[in-house]
Amino acid sequence: MDSKIMDVLADRVLTVGPKPEAIGAYRHFKLTRDADGVAWLLFDRDGSSANTLSADVIEEFDKVLAALEGERPAGLVIRSAKKSGFIAGADVNEFRSASDPRTLETGISRAHAVIDRLEALRIPSVAVIHGFCLGGGLEVALACQSRIAIDGARFGFPEVLLGLHPGLGGTARLTHLINPTQAMTLMLTGRTIDARRAKALGLVDAVTEERHVANAVKDAIFGRLQRARPTLLNTVLNAGPARGFLSSRMRREAEKVAPHEHYPAPYALIDLWEKHGGDTPAMLSAEKASFANLMVTPTAQNLIRVFFLREQMKKLAGSGNKVDHVHVIGAGAMGGDIAAWCANQGMRATLADMKPEPIASALKRAIELFKKILRKPTDVRDALDRLVPDMDGEGVRNADLIIEAVPEKLELKQKVYASLEPRMKPSAILATNTSSIPLQDLRTTLQRPERLLGLHFFNPVSRLQLVEVVSHDGNDTQLLKEALAFVGAIDRLPLSVKSSPGFLVNRALTPYMLEAMVLLDQNIDKRVIDAAAEKFGMPMGPIELADQVGLDICLDVGDMLRSKFGDLLPPTPAWLREKVAKGELGRKSGKGFYVWKDGKADKGPAPASGAQPSEEMTDRLILPMSNVCVAALREGIVDDADSVDGAMIFGTGYAPFRGGPLNYARTRGADNVVSALRALAAKFGGRFTPDAGWENFK
Repeated sequence: MDSKIMDVLADRVLTVGPKPEAIGAYRHFKLTRDADGVAWLLFDRDGSSANTLSADVIEEFDKVLAALEGERPAGLVIRSAKKSGFIAGADVNEFRSASDPRTLETGISRAHAVIDRLEALRIPSVAVIHGFCLGGGLEVALACQSRIAIDGARFGFPEVLLGLHPGLGGTARLTHLINPTQAMTLMLTGRTIDARRAKALGLVDAVTEERHVANAVKDAIFGRLQRARPTLLNTVLNAGPARGFLSSRMRREAEKVAPHEHYPAPYALIDLWEKHGGDTPAMLSAEKASFANLMVTPTAQNLIRVFFLREQMKKLAGSGNKVDHVHVIGAGAMGGDIAAWCANQGMRATLADMKPEPIASALKRAIELFKKILRKPTDVRDALDRLVPDMDGEGVRNADLIIEAVPEKLELKQKVYASLEPRMKPSAILATNTSSIPLQDLRTTLQRPERLLGLHFFNPVSRLQLVEVVSHDGNDTQLLKEALAFVGAIDRLPLSVKSSPGFLVNRALTPYMLEAMVLLDQNIDKRVIDAAAEKFGMPMGPIELADQVGLDICLDVGDMLRSKFGDLLPPTPAWLREKVAKGELGRKSGKGFYVWKDGKADKGPAPASGAQPSEEMTDRLILPMSNVCVAALREGIVDDADSVDGAMIFGTGYAPFRGGPLNYARTRGADNVVSALRALAAKFGGRFTPDAGWENFK
C-alpha cells in the first residue's frame, strides 16, 4: 500500500499506549503502563462524547494521582480517548444557579488542590493534545511538565464568554509560562489559537502528527524534548511597574468592547494580574475567590443561560441532513452571502442571477470571507470550487434545496417560483429568504405549496447565527425537519416560527428602529439615541442598525408591519421616504443617517449639550421589543420563551448579559415593565400599550 495512504490512516488512529483492560478501576479514566514503565492515563468521561471536568471527574482524577504517587512510574502521559479532542473545559451544568460564593470557593479550592497535585508529581508528565483543549482542559495541560500538540489542535480560554475568567490555576500558570501580554489577550478575548501559534507562544513544546506521537512522548519523558521556558521578557513584564502600565492599557481597550458595568470578568482578571502577577502562589490563591465572586453575578448567570440556549437550539436542528446541493436565486447582499456560507460549510452552492455583476460582487465577497475564516490556501480554493456561478439557472434541476433571495416584491417572487417549480426535483425543498412577506401570500400560485417554507437568514450571514425556519399551516412536517437539519449542518441555529408578518425578529426590531426615528423628529441627536441603546447593552444603536440593514428595507418592512398592526407601531416619517428616494440607503450606498467609510459609520463625538441618554429614552427603545416578544408567544408564532430569548440574542445581538428580552422583563419584574409601558402609552401614544400576554407571563 502507498506510504502516503498508510500515513493518512495512521493519523486517524489515536496513539493511546497499551490496550487497557475492559473493566478498570476507574469510571472516567483508564490507566496502563508501557514497556518503558511509562504510565498512560486516558481520560474517557463516561456517557459523554466529549471530555469535560465535573466535580466527580475531578474527585476521581485525585484518586488516580494518589495511586501514581505510590507507584512512581517512569513518567506519565495524559491523553484523551475521545476523538473530539482533549478536554472541552469545565462541565458548565455545574455553574447554573450558583448563588453562594463561599460555597463555590470551597469547591474550587478542592479542584485546585487536584491540579496542584498533578503539577507536584515527581515524575516527568506530558499532555498529548488533539482537537479542542479549552478552559479547564488547558489548565490540566498547563500543570503538566510538557505539552505535545497534534497538528490541528485548538487552544483557548473561553471563560470570559461566560462572564468568568479561568478558575483552575490558568491565570497564574499561563502568565508565568508565556509572554503575559499575550496570555492576557488570550484570556480577555476568549479566542482560540491553533497548534502552530501555541508553539510560537511557548504554550506547547512540540507539534507533531499522530503517527509520531509514540516517539515524541519518549523524547518528552526521557528529557530529549527541548521544553519551552519562561523568558527574561516574561520576568520584566510580570514585574510591578510594567504590570501597572500594561493593566491600565488593557482596561482602556476592554472598556471599548465590554463596558465594566455590564461585563465585570475582564476587569477582575486584569485586577488579579496587576496585583499578583509574578507571584504564582498568591495569584493562584486570589484566583479562587475572584472566580467564585464572578460566578454569582447576574452577568455570568445570564451568559451561562445563553450558552444553554445555544445548545438547546442546536438540538432543535436534529441530525440527518439530506442537503448536498443548494441553489440560490438572487446574488445580492443576502443571496450571495448565503451561497458563500453554504460553500464554506462543505456544500455545493450554485448562484443564479439575471445579471453577471451581482454574481461577480458575490464571488469577490466570498473570497474575502474564505480568506478570513479558512486557514489553509487549499481550503480557500476548495470552498471557491464549491461556489458555482450559474447565469442560466441550471442548478435548479439537481439541487436538494432552492433558496429564493430576490427583492421583497410579491409578484416578482411568484414569477420566479412559476419558472423554477416545473424544473425542481420532486424531493427538493423550495425556501424563501423573505424577511416580511407571509408565506400564505407567496404559496397561492404554487402547484405544490406544501414544499415551500421560509429560511430567513440575518445580515451579515457569516456572523449572525440565527435562521428563522418559517412554516405555514399546509407544510409537510418531514420537510420542516429536513430544513432544521440543513440549518444545523451549516453551523447555524434554527428557530421554528409560524408565518406571520415580520415573523419574530423583524417584528421585534422594527419598533426599536422606528421609535428612534420618532426621537429624531423630537430633535434628539442620532448619536445620543444610539448611545442610549448601547448603554443598555445593545451591540449597536437603532440609527446605526437601520443604516446597516438598509433604509429601503426598513421602510418596506415598516410599511408592511404597519399595514398589519397599525398604530401599535411608530409612524414612518415622510423624510425617510425622501432619503430612500434620493438613494441614501445606509451602509450599502455609503450614506444614510451616517456617512460610511470602509464599512464603518463615521459618527464623531456625541454633543455635550442638549438631550442626553435617559432611562425614559432607553425604555422607549427597549421595552417595545419585550412587548412584541410577549405578543408573539401569546399568538403561538413561537413555542416558548427560551427560544424567543435565544433568537433575539443570536439574530440581533440583543444584550447577551441580560439573557434576552423576556429574561430582562422577568428580572426587572413583569409588573414593573407593564407599568412603565402604561406610563409611556399615556405620554406618547397607544403604540406602548402592554400586550394582553403579560397577564400570563411567568
